[in-house]
Amino acid sequence: MEQRIGSSSKPLEGAGFDPAFIPGLTSPVSGEPEDAEEPRAEEDALAKKEDATDIEEEPTPDEPEADADAVDGPVFEASDRRAKIVADAKGVRLSLDEERCEFRWDEIGAVETETPRFGKRYTVTVHTPDRRWYPIEVEATSRARFQEWDEQLDAVLDAYFEDGDAATDETEDD
Repeated sequence: MEQRIGSSSKPLEGAGFDPAFIPGLTSPVSGEPEDAEEPRAEEDALAKKEDATDIEEEPTPDEPEADADAVDGPVFEASDRRAKIVADAKGVRLSLDEERCEFRWDEIGAVETETPRFGKRYTVTVHTPDRRWYPIEVEATSRARFQEWDEQLDAVLDAYFEDGDAATDETEDD
């Protein structure tokens, strides 16, 4: 008599035993077909082409862009190990770790500063016309820096920030 080794029953199929039985329930199989080499070669060619265009777009030292960064007016800059605030002719730039945001002067409704009664954290809050605000805190080396930073920021705001009331007063005089 002939005997078989192992189970004589067929394995069961279906969603209860194999989640891949229902299409879309699991991610596709990670194995790539043999003809997948050709698209990958096309992607490499596209990547090389993009790299070549990126190199061409970088400014050269002869371009006037370097002169555009030089500003003759007042500049405010305060930073610590994590945060940085820069206010100049372009606007206000805030940085915290890897996050950055930039506001042009026409995007700013108000700039507010706050110094704590105790501690060494200097807070600058940029308010936008759509009632949003963006605060950032910079830790000063000493509390004496607060007065210096206030004076520098006031000079920048006086030079570049146009208050909405001043603009309406000028139009009324005409």
